[in-house]
Amino acid sequence: MADAIKVLLVDDHQVVRRGLRTFLEVQDDIEVIGEASDGAEGVDRAEELKPDIVLMDVKMPGMDGIDALRKLRELANPARVLIVTSFTEQRTVVPALRAGAAGYVYKDVDPDALAGAIRSVHAGHVVLQPEVASVLLSQEEVNSNQGRGVSLTEREREVLGLIADGRSNREIARALVLSEKTVKTHVSNILMKLDLADRTQAALWAVRHGIAD
Repeated sequence: MADAIKVLLVDDHQVVRRGLRTFLEVQDDIEVIGEASDGAEGVDRAEELKPDIVLMDVKMPGMDGIDALRKLRELANPARVLIVTSFTEQRTVVPALRAGAAGYVYKDVDPDALAGAIRSVHAGHVVLQPEVASVLLSQEEVNSNQGRGVSLTEREREVLGLIADGRSNREIARALVLSEKTVKTHVSNILMKLDLADRTQAALWAVRHGIAD
């Protein structure tokens, strides 16, 4: 399994970790390389084991998932974090994504959909369940940027539409016949012009303003 996606499980409930491990270990391309029962241990294990993906709960004793996300970002740990939780409130979703989560799904997600989410996040995409996207679209931090007076170039609108489609910079570069460096510049300009924090907010802005479905 040299090319398998290496996954670290971080959840304070052993039964949840056991269930996730049982399912994921039957996937040919996914390998569970470790577990942790809280955020602090999760950070330590992520530094030690260097997983590709961390499946992280939000509410845990001690250091919670959001603080663990911030710590991983501070340490420049390259692991991409997929939040797997039962908490659906806006006050949980928004901070998690702002702290650097690459995806947010609920614990009742279909197992095959979870495996698909892991693969998508590993490929560089942002993964949100439809219910999570609805929460974000209704929150004021996104609504505050209505785009009045903002002028995107035609190329920036094309890039933004592909961001909303879940494409990585490499995929956007290939689709538009551009260098990856040029795409990165366009993405930075889009975020700056729209006063947005990250690609997730950019994707939601594109949906709200009719640039993408």
